[in-house]
Amino acid sequence: MSESSNAAVRVACDVGGTFTDVCVLDETSGEIHVAKTPTTKDPIDGVLDGIEAAGVDLKDVVLFSHGTTLSTNALITRNFPPAIMVTTKGFRDVIEIRRGTRDDLWDTYKEMAPPYIPRRNRLVVSERIDYAGDVIEPVDEAEARELARIIRKRGVDTIAICFANAFASPVNEERMRDILTEELPDANISLSSEIMPEIFEHERFSTTVANAVLAPVVGEYVGRLGERMAAGGYTEDVLLLHSGGGVMTGKGAAKFPARLAASGIAAGAIASRFVAQVAGYENSISLDMGGTSTDVSLCDRGNLRITTNWYIEYGYPICFPSIEVLTIGAGGGSLAWIDEANSLRNGPQSAGSSPGPACYGRGGTNPTNCDANVVIGRLSDQLAGGAVQLDRSLSEEAIMRAVAQPLGLSLEEAAVSILKVANANMADAVRLVSIGRGYDPRDFVLVTFGGAGPLHGVALARDLSIPTVLVPPAPGVTSALGCLLVDIKHDISRMYLSAVENVNPSDVEIAFQELEAEGRQHLLHEGVPDEQMIFQRNIDMRYLGQWRAMSIKVGENVTSLDTAVTLFHEEHGREHNYSRPDAPVEIYRLTVNATGKTPKAEFAQHGRVRSSPEPFTKRDVVFDEDPKAFMTPIYDRDKLKAGAVIEGPAIIEQLDSTILVPPELKAEVDPSLTIVIDVPLAQG
Repeated sequence: MSESSNAAVRVACDVGGTFTDVCVLDETSGEIHVAKTPTTKDPIDGVLDGIEAAGVDLKDVVLFSHGTTLSTNALITRNFPPAIMVTTKGFRDVIEIRRGTRDDLWDTYKEMAPPYIPRRNRLVVSERIDYAGDVIEPVDEAEARELARIIRKRGVDTIAICFANAFASPVNEERMRDILTEELPDANISLSSEIMPEIFEHERFSTTVANAVLAPVVGEYVGRLGERMAAGGYTEDVLLLHSGGGVMTGKGAAKFPARLAASGIAAGAIASRFVAQVAGYENSISLDMGGTSTDVSLCDRGNLRITTNWYIEYGYPICFPSIEVLTIGAGGGSLAWIDEANSLRNGPQSAGSSPGPACYGRGGTNPTNCDANVVIGRLSDQLAGGAVQLDRSLSEEAIMRAVAQPLGLSLEEAAVSILKVANANMADAVRLVSIGRGYDPRDFVLVTFGGAGPLHGVALARDLSIPTVLVPPAPGVTSALGCLLVDIKHDISRMYLSAVENVNPSDVEIAFQELEAEGRQHLLHEGVPDEQMIFQRNIDMRYLGQWRAMSIKVGENVTSLDTAVTLFHEEHGREHNYSRPDAPVEIYRLTVNATGKTPKAEFAQHGRVRSSPEPFTKRDVVFDEDPKAFMTPIYDRDKLKAGAVIEGPAIIEQLDSTILVPPELKAEVDPSLTIVIDVPLAQG
């Protein structure tokens, strides 16, 4: 498409640490095309390179959505401009005291990461709001203007205002902002009462500080990205995926940049749900296995689990609603090693992309999961269509030296053992998000993607008694696909601390209407028309005296809270194995999810024609079920049509991944070109 074809396309781009993935949806045919390019020093260059590699003219793009690790990386590396925190006198050290907990409780010598804003830049002013929102002491304006003078002298223009009890009333924070704006007109100011108007100072302050330090980074990025996209002919809004599973315009991202902190991992969970639903399943578990890590998430009855306690570094929570994703150090490049007890371990250390696995021939000498798969024939001698050549002899040497000889195993036994340990680690992660939350894995399908996921999917399904494995059409870029499946979304909340028995439902209804009005303003700010707005109400409830609450969906026109209370008891019993229908229940918070609908990707559906494809080659492959190698047919996925059935043992190869079909199982291509592998449950 070097010349404009007038073919309307939607483009999604997922920028990772190593590769930038691009997914292109043709609106006319429903066909999806993908491209993969190296991530560049300036991520925008990689984005535009990827779009060019996909053969897309920006003039033809009607929607562009973007998942990015920009915020994540900025917080990890502390690569952001200096910022100032202005807080109530006496609250200067709240973000450093935290909750008094430690990441490793028993390691007293392990240093905690410092706050994002050092103590020198945390300034105080006299003011006070009480718990009910009444002004006890207004902002001392002389002190406030003196702080402005200090901030100007230090040359800092990024400010977080975090006052005690500001969730109950924003008036003092707003007055402080007005004074600073008068004195420092170019300052970028984040208010805790706007960012997260909720109780608990540490969580609110921490989230606001993260938002403030990211504001100049994200604001500059989205501004440049929008300009360069427009220069290429793109005329619509640039949409950025946020942690909660929606998208924001550039304006929204610049105001709430901390919402992008989990942007990258959210895309995979969204795409996994979509793949499962297209295949006819509402319950799914996502397994996104890349080179360094594996992301696991769960979707129950079409709903992804959401958490409000997410962080990059322990002790500094970012409390925006985020899709709950568990990340572990298990990937194709994870290192196999022997511990002090002479036990085989796998990860979390990784060979990364440089030097990479031993078989890459780039200087790596330690064995990885990739090396193990090469040795037993599950991977060929090349990846990415020949872009990466693999040297089996280097894998054999590394595994023999580091694993086989120390443990007295044959080369093949060592390789299989490496993969079994990796599978066990991933299975434990799946158990944490399923059984650990009160869900039975047997009620779910396993969606495996990422470059390495489809090699391990069946083994995990067998271990966990999951009956079906799904492999999307383009596993290696499935996360990018997730960016084409989301709406503009804002979460508007308000504290509402009261025992249910003391609540008038009409007051709750009025509060919800006010929250919806605020959400409507956010969506209008981002150009969403009224007819494309949807509002979902939620009441966060807890047993009286509890610390944390559970979110319960409610409908329109609240006239009674009985149904919500009943649902709370049921959900609490399922997740925590504890329910007290006779115990008093307290409302903690009201939330409205304000959604602006956007066009969605849809897989093209193909007529099913049952066939038995021919392999293009064969090679010896070792499977877990038998120590001997099977002469295994190798298939080209690009040549598989809907309805094709492949009997195991088999290997299915494609540009971005490799799929393993063990003996006695079969893989079938469904009308959306997703591969479905049924896994019989073990008897007894």
